[in-house]
Amino acid sequence: MAELAAARFGVVDVDDLAACGLDKDAVARWVRDGRLHSLYKRVFAVGHPNVPIRGRFFAAVKACGPGAVLSHFAAAVLWGLLRWEDRRPDVTVVGDRRHAGIRTHRTSRLDDIDVRRRDGIPVTSPARTLLDLAATLPPKPLRRATREGVAQGVVSVPQLADALRRLAPCRGSSKLAAIVAQGHVPTRSELEDVVLDLILAGGLRHPDVNVSKWIDGRRVVPDFRWPVQRLVVEADGGQWHDNPIAKRDDAERQALLEASGERVVRVTWEQAVVRPRQTLERLVAAGAPVA
Repeated sequence: MAELAAARFGVVDVDDLAACGLDKDAVARWVRDGRLHSLYKRVFAVGHPNVPIRGRFFAAVKACGPGAVLSHFAAAVLWGLLRWEDRRPDVTVVGDRRHAGIRTHRTSRLDDIDVRRRDGIPVTSPARTLLDLAATLPPKPLRRATREGVAQGVVSVPQLADALRRLAPCRGSSKLAAIVAQGHVPTRSELEDVVLDLILAGGLRHPDVNVSKWIDGRRVVPDFRWPVQRLVVEADGGQWHDNPIAKRDDAERQALLEASGERVVRVTWEQAVVRPRQTLERLVAAGAPVA
């Protein structure tokens, strides 16, 4: 049983225990002795109750029975699209099955193409996950999650378009469709997201996003660029730009861009969030084209 639990994030269910030779009385005794800790009905942690988050996800799926899959917010966390929050795991089931402590979602359709396994956990595919999230997630975090998925390579625009074609119309599908219609523009940070939203909301033309450019044999990747205007916008986020090596790299990259005839405008968190109008005026004055 220890070997089995070790391969499953420390989680077993009553069927696993029976296969290891424990009957109902033995299971009850092990619970009293603290060798088993109840997570959900019929599902236990072995040895201690503090299983990792993947263990909680696995336990929730096991508790909901055959055919259940991790979905929605929990699935997005498992795919690396969102950060975990202290909430109940989401599990999608076909039919009407509910379980205390789990946020269950009923569906009448769960195609094979929409089900995957990640770390041994049955989970909705990234495309189905994003479509499910579209029903409850506001547009900005949904767009961030979508861009994150495309940037990491866990989902593609054609896969999202296929999910929309097969499953729409459904709640929130128009939000995801609008994001897909914007094209493949995965940003690399939340600040880049904020700056791009500022650019588009301000009525400026959509720039190239993270499109590489070769200068004197060196590959340079501006955050945003309008090629015709030869104007570059760099998002200066403290997480990536506040150490000496990053500052030296930024200065060298800016020197290369400017030597090749590009104009570079740098935008910080404060400028994008606290002074958006002034920042837009700077971009327009620098030559950013109006849509």
